[in-house]
Amino acid sequence: MFIKSYSLLILNLNFNGEIINMSKIFISCALPYANGPCHLGHLRSTYLPADIYARYNRMIGNDVLMVCASDEHGTPIAVKADNENIKPIEVSKRYHDMIADDIKSMNISLDNFTRTTDERHYDIAQNFFLDLYNKGYIYKKDITQLFCENCNKFLPDRYVEGICPVCGSEARGDHCEKCGRVLDPTELEDPKCLTCGSTPVIKDSYQYFFKLSEFQDVVENYIDNNINLPPNVRNYAKNWLKEGLNDWVLTRDMDWGIPVPLDEALGKVIYVWGEAFLGYISSASQWSDETGIKWEDYWNDYVVHFIGKDIIYHHSIFWPALLSAYGCKMPDNIYAGEFLSLEGQKMSTSKNWVVWISDFVDQFDPDLLRFYLTINAPLNKDTDFSWKDFQRRNNDGLADVIGNFLHRTFTFTHKFFDGKIPEYKDPSDEDMEFEKLIRELPDKVGEFITDYEFRDGLLEIFRVCKLGNKYFNDQEPWKAVKENPQKAANTLYLSNQLAKTLAIVLKPYIPTKADAIAEIINIDIPEKWDEAIVPLPAGHEINKAKPLFKKIDDDVIDAQIAKLNETLKITEEKEDENMSDIITIDDFDKVEIKIGQIKEAEKIEKSDKLLKLQVDIGDEVRQIVAGLAKFYDPEELIDRKVAVVVNLKPAKLFGTLSEGMILATGESGALLTPDECEIGERIQ
Repeated sequence: MFIKSYSLLILNLNFNGEIINMSKIFISCALPYANGPCHLGHLRSTYLPADIYARYNRMIGNDVLMVCASDEHGTPIAVKADNENIKPIEVSKRYHDMIADDIKSMNISLDNFTRTTDERHYDIAQNFFLDLYNKGYIYKKDITQLFCENCNKFLPDRYVEGICPVCGSEARGDHCEKCGRVLDPTELEDPKCLTCGSTPVIKDSYQYFFKLSEFQDVVENYIDNNINLPPNVRNYAKNWLKEGLNDWVLTRDMDWGIPVPLDEALGKVIYVWGEAFLGYISSASQWSDETGIKWEDYWNDYVVHFIGKDIIYHHSIFWPALLSAYGCKMPDNIYAGEFLSLEGQKMSTSKNWVVWISDFVDQFDPDLLRFYLTINAPLNKDTDFSWKDFQRRNNDGLADVIGNFLHRTFTFTHKFFDGKIPEYKDPSDEDMEFEKLIRELPDKVGEFITDYEFRDGLLEIFRVCKLGNKYFNDQEPWKAVKENPQKAANTLYLSNQLAKTLAIVLKPYIPTKADAIAEIINIDIPEKWDEAIVPLPAGHEINKAKPLFKKIDDDVIDAQIAKLNETLKITEEKEDENMSDIITIDDFDKVEIKIGQIKEAEKIEKSDKLLKLQVDIGDEVRQIVAGLAKFYDPEELIDRKVAVVVNLKPAKLFGTLSEGMILATGESGALLTPDECEIGERIQ
């Protein structure tokens, strides 16, 4: 079990499906992986929605604990450290500091942000492992693993790359990005050690497994009966559960990680997904020590995890099963944000097709990004970041709608009423209708945020602001001040009331700008939601207007687009340089290309792009696997002459031996067809 001072509460592990009357809320953000800084996708899916939810709940009087930590273990960090010839802790420390700065720069109001290399996290993770081991939920099992004889070590999944046995694409040892298949390293065709490039061998070994299969019914009940779970989480988990849960390997052979706390398990560490979840607990425990407040009370009341959709099954299946095995309450809600692309393309950190948070805040106010990523699309849908659309949303929305309304309100209040809130009396029907909109706005926005519909809450604010601009235009206070002074007074009175309401309802979304509005209105920085309906009294003096939302010029956005495209171009040029070194005639002479003729052709089962060919190269018939199925039917290839590289090392593709390579173009699959040449003739 956990060491005493860090213990989890033992709670009823049956989820009853009832809506909880919340007073304390435990909010966690998915742990950012410490092998790079944060980009816009991280912010959109996880940290921003969590912050909106946390800020609102604090403002309505709920007691919120929001925690996070950097995820510092795992093979990718070890691989990066190997490549840089430094220790893994140096890599993780570098990026932990960057991530902490990124989160702070975006005004994410975490109560605690720690690290999974913290001593407390090690203690909690090891005691959690031991508790499950002693209860019989973790067991030792003999297995076969890939072993690199050159490096003299077993290879964890991320230390291996090869060919996916399902789709024939390049894949790493844990999964194939092309087809999404979860893999074991021993399943890869033509595996290579990522460190030295040599071909590993299969050796007998052992690992520790978690009895995930025993929790099929528990997890199904959790998914089916938890009314809080959003549809994308529920559906993803249910699809996964259809295949049935298999026991889950919980350890790895490597130096970097939390050592397995068993004397017999030297050289083995807890798999990163076996301990990273506990970063929520270790971060909360650290906060408890600093504040003297029990974090367990928050977990006991209401728990919500904010994550990205790529880790839904980890949080909806593995984590509840682990908690159930320990005897703990499972999370009440798991909110998963969908993916964010960039200028219509998938983000790629390796190609620098990405906008880093640190680069954004160097040029723009962070609230502009908070606004855009919220207004752009609901969290339960994939969406795209476009610099031009960002500019449009800022200029047409923040500047022209909210900014215009506020600036006119403050300017005319100073011009016509010496900067003081005028007296409100004898309201017209238009006044009362507008007053009703203002009064109802906080409840409507609050209801949307409570339901995790953050975009809808912001859209409601914009709807009322647009109506505010229409009301202001229709009332024409610049004319009414001469013809009907009370009409002008009522217009400016109500407009200032909406300005005050905006200072409060915008606080969860764009906190810095909301505070700037409050400063102009000359009120204390609002911390309570119910203050939104408390009117400013007649005679209250406001400060002079300041420009709150400026339009972004075309040249500023054009520069960002050019920068993005230039970094991509540089990255691709470097890749080309690395992959196309100039060779000598001697190098070329090593490649033996002969004319062959295809005698037989057939599709490879379960592959949509590979064909198995029997090719006559003159002195023998070779079996060759070629990626031509998308371009040719097998019968079209019979008797076709082709150019064949014949001195390649044989390899297995999709489980089928290939003894050469047929030359064809990559885009169209067009064969290099030497019809006038003799079979077996060598190309010089």
